[in-house]
Amino acid sequence: MSKHRTLEALAAELSTLRAGGRKIALANGVFDLLHVGHLRYLEGARALADLLVVAVNSDASTRAYKGPGRPLVPAEERAELLAGLACTDFVVIFDAPDVRGVIRALKPDIHVKGTDYTPESIPERDEVLAYGGRVAVAGDPKNHSTTAALALLRKG
Repeated sequence: MSKHRTLEALAAELSTLRAGGRKIALANGVFDLLHVGHLRYLEGARALADLLVVAVNSDASTRAYKGPGRPLVPAEERAELLAGLACTDFVVIFDAPDVRGVIRALKPDIHVKGTDYTPESIPERDEVLAYGGRVAVAGDPKNHSTTAALALLRKG
């Protein structure tokens, strides 16, 4: 069975799972050119809960966030790669400039960001705390970056 869901279908499914006592973590990002830093972030996020939802920026959202020329990999393919990871339970693609709408719809128990954030600097922190969720940071130090890798490739 596919791990990819629409936001509406996922919200309904998570409601049932949560009623059964499952804790849900949400991680999000572009995930353009998947690398070991992404894997470590997602594995760390999954370790904090029973289930991990990965929200992926759509192509339009990625262009707005990262600029022209991004993403390199289309959203559906990025979602498929993420769904193939053992640590990922569900994948959803979102089109908004940020993940707040996904948070409102899914109300994850834990919203997890990478180590380029602190719990206090997570942009969606207030959104999560408002319904009683918590925020966390996971992964290794930010030593890996698609943006940095692309800069090196473009340099030649």
